[in-house]
Formats: sequence, structure tokens, C-alpha cells
Amino acid sequence: MIADSFGRIHDYLRISLTDNCNFRCFYCMPEEEYDFTPASRLMQTDEIIKLAEIFVANGIKKIRLTGGEPLVRKDASEIIAALGKLPVELVITTNGTRVAEMLPILKNAGIKTINISLDTLQPEKFFTITRRDVFHQVRSNIELLLQHKIKVKINMVLMKGLNDNEINDFISWTKHNPIQVRFIEFMPFSGNKWTSNQMFSLEEILAVIEKKYTILPVKGESNDTAKHFMIPGHEGSFAIISTMTHPFCSTCNRMRLTADGKLKNCLFSDHETDLLTALRNNEDVLPHIQSAIWSKKQALGGQLSSDFEKIDATTIQNRSMITIGG
Repeated sequence: MIADSFGRIHDYLRISLTDNCNFRCFYCMPEEEYDFTPASRLMQTDEIIKLAEIFVANGIKKIRLTGGEPLVRKDASEIIAALGKLPVELVITTNGTRVAEMLPILKNAGIKTINISLDTLQPEKFFTITRRDVFHQVRSNIELLLQHKIKVKINMVLMKGLNDNEINDFISWTKHNPIQVRFIEFMPFSGNKWTSNQMFSLEEILAVIEKKYTILPVKGESNDTAKHFMIPGHEGSFAIISTMTHPFCSTCNRMRLTADGKLKNCLFSDHETDLLTALRNNEDVLPHIQSAIWSKKQALGGQLSSDFEKIDATTIQNRSMITIGG
């Protein structure tokens, strides 16, 4: 088992396959021209599999593949197929553009749940956010997943003045569709110019929905990042990831492995542990993992205030979201 000094057992690993992406969402990627990591500095296929095997041998029960956009990696099929053979729950977060062509690979690997990042239901706004004109392709691929009985979760990052007026449009989508919409509070990362007045909080989200719908809370699992809700008569449901206003640090069981092989013990941690170099030097990687997790701070990487209105994003020492892994 991999544990920290606060007694939290870590059995969930998020692996970023690449920092490359076919979208250019401003809250994820720095506004300036972004230099993707050279291939030689990324984990290679066999290295990803080897590290995953080490984690699984030490108690990991769930692996999520992220990016960038994980499905743009040329050897994504090979990686997914290999990880699908491990005794873990394998899931993936994607922007949905390559779902149709990758669907046989995903199904063969035993992936039963896919998170799709989608911040708007309006094609014009989709283009503004992503700088790509592929809204209808993404919507079509979501329908394809539902037809194949794959569980779909929609990740929507909420920002005041941008898409907060679409909250109930997303809720309406759950009426006849077995999807879970996950509203995510906007979080600060390097280069995304976060300010507290852009953030739409859990309380504000619920207030908007309650004006139109009856909301019932749903009990979640012990390590949930989201607070779950249902609306009577709706086939789907919704959840809120309230990292900024109601952090879930006390039950966190997550670790993040970046595409260049650095282990982050928290999304907001200012420290990383280089597992890839250790692996390439034929070192025993497990002590590095254990030490990294043992040093995990009690909450929010030890550098964010629990009062989000007092956070100065310019002082945060971290990467951009795309280089950490979504």
C-alpha cells in the first residue's frame, strides 16, 4: 500500500500520455505559443507499462489515462491494450474527437467509463473556447458511446461570463440521456490567468439549478472528488467538483504521473519526483514513489488558501494544466 503521513491510502493513479492536444483551451494551455515536450523526454510505451505495473503491484486499483489529449499519441492503442490487461479499473479522460476510430481499442481494453471534456453546448462558443470547429463531431461521438452502453461523464469547467448561463442546458441534457454532467470549479494553474471573480462556486451552481429543478443529494463513494445529485425523472445525473470552495483533500487517494515521468502527489503540489530518470537508471522506483507520497501536504498542495478569494494565482509554483495532465 502507498500511504502518506496523514494515513491516506493512495490507490488511484492518473497517467498523462502526452502534453500534446488537438485543442487550445485557454484555461488549460498557456496563451503564449506552447512548446510540446520532445518525444525523447516523454515516457515511452514500455516505460509507461513498467511504471504502471509497479504501481499496481503496490495497491493501485484504478488508472485514468489523461493528457493533453491522450488519444492523439501515436502509440495510444498499444498503451491502452497493455494497461487493459492489468488487474485494475482502466478509465480515460478525452476531448472526444478520436472516440469513433478508437472505440474498438477502448472496448477491448475493458474501458467502461469515459470522461468527455465539454464546456459548452453552443457550437460558436465551443470554437471560442477550444479554437477548433469540431463541436458536432464531439457530440456525435458522445452519442456513439451511449449506443455502445459505455458510461459517459461530461466534464464542464464553469467560468463566470463565459458558460455559467448554460448550467440548466446541461441539466436538461440529462433528462433523457444516461450521462453524468460534472460541473467543475475553475482552478488556478500557470498561465491561465485565474482570478477568483471568474469562479462559479458550488453554492452558485446549486442556486441556479434549484430555480428550475428539484435536487436530491446522492451519497458518493469514500474517495469521491465530486458531490453527487439527482433530479427526479431524469435518466442522468449531475455532480459538482468543488475543489476551490469545498476541497476533498481529507479523503484524497490520487497520484499523478506526468507525460515526462514526474510524480505529483497533489494537483497543486510545487514538488515533483522524477520516476522516469530513476527507471532509466535502473534504480528501484518504489522508494521514490513512497517518499513522494509520504511527503504529501495535508491540503491543496500546501500552497493554496482555503479561502479562494485570497488566492494570488501569480504566486503559485506549478505547471500549466496541460503539462500536469487533466
